[in-house]
Amino acid sequence: MVAIPRPLATSRFTRARWLVLAPHADDETLGAGALVAQAAAAGRLAGVVYLTDGAGSHDAGGAWLARVRRREAALAVRRLGGCDAPPPLFLDWPDAHPHQPGSAAWHATLRQLAALIRARRVDAIAVTGADEPHCDHTACRTIAITAIRAARRSVTLFDYRVWTDPAVPPARTTFRTQPMPVGQRRHALMAHRSQTGAPMAPASALRAMPGGCRATTFST
Repeated sequence: MVAIPRPLATSRFTRARWLVLAPHADDETLGAGALVAQAAAAGRLAGVVYLTDGAGSHDAGGAWLARVRRREAALAVRRLGGCDAPPPLFLDWPDAHPHQPGSAAWHATLRQLAALIRARRVDAIAVTGADEPHCDHTACRTIAITAIRAARRSVTLFDYRVWTDPAVPPARTTFRTQPMPVGQRRHALMAHRSQTGAPMAPASALRAMPGGCRATTFST
């Protein structure tokens, strides 16, 4: 039986303070753009956090590209959440080389994220789901789960999809945001110019965006 998404606006989570964790800059728009927009409009967006620094998205990348990705991400978050949305935070992991659980870098990130959860009184975290195929997406979820435990705060974890196989059934309990105004999601995605336009991104690297996908469906 296919789960019917419940409206987030009529659930108890509509008053939660939301933190959105994204493996890469642009995943926030592709997977949870409408959630960012809805939470920000209600004054309930605790922030958007990116796991990786973005420096390795192109062969000719490096520190200069990481700086570009930061500017693009900040613009995308403003286009989704408005000028009052909290500036995004980068955890600066290397692309496609996640830190191993138990390493010094892992524990440093864990402490940083747990402190953020406490300081911003986070009630709900949206992160990439368990069936996402990319190693950074998997690591993002794993560090989120561990950080919630370390924060010692009651936080509900939600999944959103970016690259999950559509054949994978959703969880039993799913929620759906309100749809964004026409064009807002595309406008936010276009902020990530290094990822969406030639000549920096080859044709194979462009991410197709379904034209009618203006709401976020996610699960817990």
